[in-house]
Amino acid sequence: MLSQRQNENKESKHLALAQSASLFTFIPDGVVVLPAPQNLSIQSANMKHLLTWSPVIMPGETVFYSVEYQGEYESLYTSHIWIPSSWCSPTKGPECDVTDDITATVPYNLRVRATLGSQTSAWSTLEHPFNRNSTVLTPPRMEVTKDGLHLVIELEDLGPHFEFLVVYWREEPGAKEHVKVMTGGLPVHLETMEPGAMYCVKAEALVKAIGKHSAFNQAECVEVQGESLPLVLALFAFVGFMLILVVVPFSFWKMGQLLRYSCCPTVVLPDTLKIPSSSQKLIACRKEEMDACDVAVLSSEQFFQAWISQKSPVE
Repeated sequence: MLSQRQNENKESKHLALAQSASLFTFIPDGVVVLPAPQNLSIQSANMKHLLTWSPVIMPGETVFYSVEYQGEYESLYTSHIWIPSSWCSPTKGPECDVTDDITATVPYNLRVRATLGSQTSAWSTLEHPFNRNSTVLTPPRMEVTKDGLHLVIELEDLGPHFEFLVVYWREEPGAKEHVKVMTGGLPVHLETMEPGAMYCVKAEALVKAIGKHSAFNQAECVEVQGESLPLVLALFAFVGFMLILVVVPFSFWKMGQLLRYSCCPTVVLPDTLKIPSSSQKLIACRKEEMDACDVAVLSSEQFFQAWISQKSPVE
C-alpha cells in the first residue's frame, strides 16, 4: 500500500512538471524564461490587416505583448532595425491591427514577444512576409433608395484607398448600362427615373494602390409607381397662376385707393353749407349786369352839381 502511494505521488509530480514545462522554458542555470507566442498569422480583408497569435497562459497573471515590423528597405539594408507597431507596443490581447503600419505594397516582416513583469520572451516571427496586395476584397454593401423620382445610392465607407464602380440601368430589354466611379459614405444621385419603370444597381470595390477589385455585389432594384404626381403639380401650378392673376391686380388697385385717399382726400360739404341753385342763378345775373355797366369818372364840381340836382326835387 505504501509503495502504491509513493508511485501515485511520483506520477502527480511528473504531471505537474510536465504542465509547468508547457508554461515555462528552463535554461541550464535554472532561470525560468517566459515562452514566446506561437502560431503567428495575419488575416487581411478590405485593406484591414490583423495579426494574431496563440496567447501565453499564465494563471493569475496578465501577459503583455509587443509587436514590431520591418519594411522592405529595413529587411534588405538595415535588418537589425525593427519598428514598434503604432497601436500594439504593448497590448494585452493576442492580436494587433497593423493596418496603419502597412503603408506600402511591399513585403513586411512582423514579430511578437511576450512580457510579464521584468521577464520577456524570445521573439516569434511571422513565417512568411506579408504583402498587402494579398488582402481579400469583398463585394461592397450598399443601399439603393428613391427620393421622389431620383435614384439614390449609398455605399459603405471602407477607407481612403477605396473607390467604387457603380453600374445602373433601366430594367427593360436591350437596356443600356451606365457607369459611375464614386467614393463611399455619402448618398449619391444616379438618375432621374420615369414613373412606372424599374431601375437596378450593382457595384464593385476598387483599390488602385494594389491594382485589385472585388466581385460585383447582388443587384438591387427599385420601381417608381405610375403616380399622378405631374398632374397634381400641374394643377397646383394652374391654381397658383390664377390666384396671382386675381390677387396682384386687386392688390395694386387697393393700394392706389389707399394712396389716393391718403394724399388727395375728397372734401364733401354738409348740406347747410351748400348754395341752392336759385341763389346761384341770381348771383350769375347780377354779375352779368355789373359787367354791362359803364364806369364814369366825375370831377368834384360835377359830383357836387349832381348831388344838388338830386336834392332839389326833394325840397
